[in-house]
Amino acid sequence: MRRRRQRYDGNQEPEINLTPMLDIVFIMLIFFIVTTSFVKESGIDVNRPTAETAERKERGNIIVSIRANGEVWIDKRAVDIRAVRANVARMHAENPRGSVIIAADGDTKTHYLVEVMDQIRMAGITNASIATEYSSQ
Repeated sequence: MRRRRQRYDGNQEPEINLTPMLDIVFIMLIFFIVTTSFVKESGIDVNRPTAETAERKERGNIIVSIRANGEVWIDKRAVDIRAVRANVARMHAENPRGSVIIAADGDTKTHYLVEVMDQIRMAGITNASIATEYSSQ
């Protein structure tokens, strides 16, 4: 069999096929969208106290919020303070690598914070963090 050779004449411009590149970009976009983890907020706004030694935690998946009046919120719903242990234990069993963050209002009384911390410890989690705002003075 003979092969035909196409001759390049000056009127034709060489073309670059962009379809494979677009396919790869589209696949990468889908990969990044699927693997992105979204931070769940607790559903209420609290005025967190400031601290100069605050650290940023990226993997805070279980957020327990305490309002100034002592209301406890987990996963966008109000929870009785005695039910914190069961809710945190269930959420921690679903995501064992997630950490627990307590977001208490700056005006929250200390005994509410201590009760919530006790409930979290009774759920078997010893490294709960308290959310603060970073103050750079």
